[in-house]
Amino acid sequence: MPTLRLGDTVPNFSAETTKGNINFYEWQEDKWVILFSHPKDFTPVCTSELSKIAVYEPYFSKRNVKFLAHSCDSLKEHLAWVKDIISYCRHLPSNDLHFPIIADENGELATLLDLFDRFTDENNKLLTSRPLYIIDPQHKLRFMLRYPVTTGRNPKEILRVLESMQICDRIPQVETPMDWMLGNKVLVKSEVKESEIRRIFPNGTQTEFVTCRGAIRSVEDYELF
Repeated sequence: MPTLRLGDTVPNFSAETTKGNINFYEWQEDKWVILFSHPKDFTPVCTSELSKIAVYEPYFSKRNVKFLAHSCDSLKEHLAWVKDIISYCRHLPSNDLHFPIIADENGELATLLDLFDRFTDENNKLLTSRPLYIIDPQHKLRFMLRYPVTTGRNPKEILRVLESMQICDRIPQVETPMDWMLGNKVLVKSEVKESEIRRIFPNGTQTEFVTCRGAIRSVEDYELF
């Protein structure tokens, strides 16, 4: 079974989805992609997750993101499930689920993308848990999390991580501290020399703390846009 790690190139693939057949690289275009898998169609936690993602989708779209869901069930099951998801979610701006769900009944794609964990159903069939990948426009795997079958994911945390990565990509001299949220200060990397500060940050930086190895410096993140 292949193992994907952060920084790996996610392989291209073709798949049948609720929005038609896709070639992943062509479908991705120049977008970030959040690919998230589910153990089984129609289960309560999975239905709640897809409904919540549908509500949050506009926030992610503004950040150049596409969603791509996955489950090891058939296209027929997916299409029936979409109706349930739409009915469950009472806050959709339109009566539609805009992002596709991949049908992967034989689990080939789940194997290729390393989505299986050590969970099985009542028939001892291998299940995906709740893995989620953030893939950048260069097809690189930048973030992953793996929740257990019993626990739904948190879209606010996923959005927080995405915003952090996008800011740090735009300004490679910064990084974000624990519990950082958009609008908070970001930290200047320790290897950035004082002589470079004015060039990179015309408004200067603030010293948060002085350590035995140097200062921990910060800058307002609104200055980075």
